[in-house]
Amino acid sequence: MDRSLLRDRALTAIRQAIVVGDLPPGSPVRDIELAERLGLSRTPVREALARLADEGLIESKPHSYTRVTAVDPEAVRDAQVVVQAMQSVAARLAVPRMGEQELAAMRAANERLAAALAAGDPLAALTADADFHAIAVRACGNAAVAATIERYLPALHRLVLLRFDTLAARDSVRMHEEIIAACRAGEADGAARLVETNWATLTTHEDRSST
Repeated sequence: MDRSLLRDRALTAIRQAIVVGDLPPGSPVRDIELAERLGLSRTPVREALARLADEGLIESKPHSYTRVTAVDPEAVRDAQVVVQAMQSVAARLAVPRMGEQELAAMRAANERLAAALAAGDPLAALTADADFHAIAVRACGNAAVAATIERYLPALHRLVLLRFDTLAARDSVRMHEEIIAACRAGEADGAARLVETNWATLTTHEDRSST
């Protein structure tokens, strides 16, 4: 298998383990153990860990430790501001480029989100939500916007997962329907505002959960 595919396989598996709490904050991370668990060599695992460190999910000190980072509220807020702004930009740029294929994909992702929330499956909800927003990011045609979102979005996933374990998350389905309607109507600015509002609910949930 291509080396980059092995790295991506390791990256996806380890990132998901961190997001869902199988590797909780502060837990040690050992490349040899992860390699054995994933059935991979240490090289793609080490490359994945380096990427996760860049994403803020792993921290290490040479000759001392490598561990899952704690959820840092300030870092999460910083990442949320960037992702919220870039998702809004992506939506504004994407609307004129969208066709029925993109709109159908958004509807399908939102239906999967609704089903996952009804089934009480936060991880499936997280995946469906990510798929929904990724459609506009791909359609926007701006590599810098896409790269920025890809860089900072993983830092938010642990918080997003917590949101999708609450009843308040059901508002996301309605918000997504409004975004789809704006996209279908060709209202780029309106879609951008709705996307920004949708992402703002993440910080609202964080503030409420800390009180």
